[in-house]
Amino acid sequence: MHFDTKAVHAGVEPDPSTGAIMTPIYQTSTYVQKSPGNHKGYQYARSQNPTRSALQSSIAALENAKHGLVFGSGLAAIDAVMKLLKPGDEVISGDDLYGGTYRIFTQIFEGFGIKFHFVNLGNDTEIERHVNSNTKLIWIETPTNPMMSIVDIKSVSAIAKKHKVLLGVDNTFASPVLQNPMDLGADITMHSATKYLGGHSDVVMGALVVNDDNLYDRLAFIQNSCGAVSGPQDCFLVLRGIKTLHLRMERHCQNGEKVARYLAAHPRIDKVYWPGFESHPNHDIAKEQMKGFGGMISFTFHEDDMQHSFRVMEKFKLFALAESLGGVESMVNHPATMTHGAVPKEERMKVGLLDSLIRLSVGIENIEDLIEDLKQAIG
Repeated sequence: MHFDTKAVHAGVEPDPSTGAIMTPIYQTSTYVQKSPGNHKGYQYARSQNPTRSALQSSIAALENAKHGLVFGSGLAAIDAVMKLLKPGDEVISGDDLYGGTYRIFTQIFEGFGIKFHFVNLGNDTEIERHVNSNTKLIWIETPTNPMMSIVDIKSVSAIAKKHKVLLGVDNTFASPVLQNPMDLGADITMHSATKYLGGHSDVVMGALVVNDDNLYDRLAFIQNSCGAVSGPQDCFLVLRGIKTLHLRMERHCQNGEKVARYLAAHPRIDKVYWPGFESHPNHDIAKEQMKGFGGMISFTFHEDDMQHSFRVMEKFKLFALAESLGGVESMVNHPATMTHGAVPKEERMKVGLLDSLIRLSVGIENIEDLIEDLKQAIG
């Protein structure tokens, strides 16, 4: 089945009691049993909910995986993955990483005895150098947030399999439309479903997909035992969002390319970070493992002046200054003080995340209006 057909139909069946074409919002906390243990597959809504089950099946299908699980947020999904580990275990992750992920790794799980190595994931030798008998997980983002680096999933997967280590991939920026990490060797694919999957800036949710039955059982046990589950209303909203995911991503990509090329030609702009440029250091990898280059772009000015960046961001009229991405509306973000405020400045500077860097999530508005907004804000 083609992706666009899966987006409309996967995981969703007409409601058997009424024929409703959309999965109902099963707003219930519990389910009546005929006798103890004799039920219709649902016992208590933390453990199972039909709306959530439909969404989990849908997301798994989009990622060409067997099993899906959804959580109260993207960080709740990452939290569940970390709970597969025990004190003394080690994790290798990227040195360009979403600030919330960096925070949960360093300020929560390091306190429980997990050791983290933040390395250049574009360098296989660097990854191998940090693998030892305690390494249990390699965790990557690609494209990375906010520097838009591309990690070769196949290459890192080969290292993970060689050392019998799990590979988890945060696929939020690409979405299942542009990239499918499971097909490239990942053991776990994660999404902040708040972003492109939901797509309308009206829900907070995270998702995991896996193929291995045992790994699924362990994560499902954590999901149920720890209880960071998504409610049925949120699941309904993401099911609705997924139906237009392929159409939205097509427009995000089209607009993203035009915005990136406009910025690259602007005399006041120094660097533009977007994997679609042939000059991007990982462009060939992006071309091989992605079906498009997305609508996420970061850029800097010739002068590294945070106050100048603030003044520019305050001038935007269509690009909303906000802490998210992947919605139908365009957004502008200041990573150093917003999404990556938890990352120490010296660590940010190592990967080029300057205080002046601005990140854009290019929406689906008319491109002429977006370019006009950039023109009047940047000058």
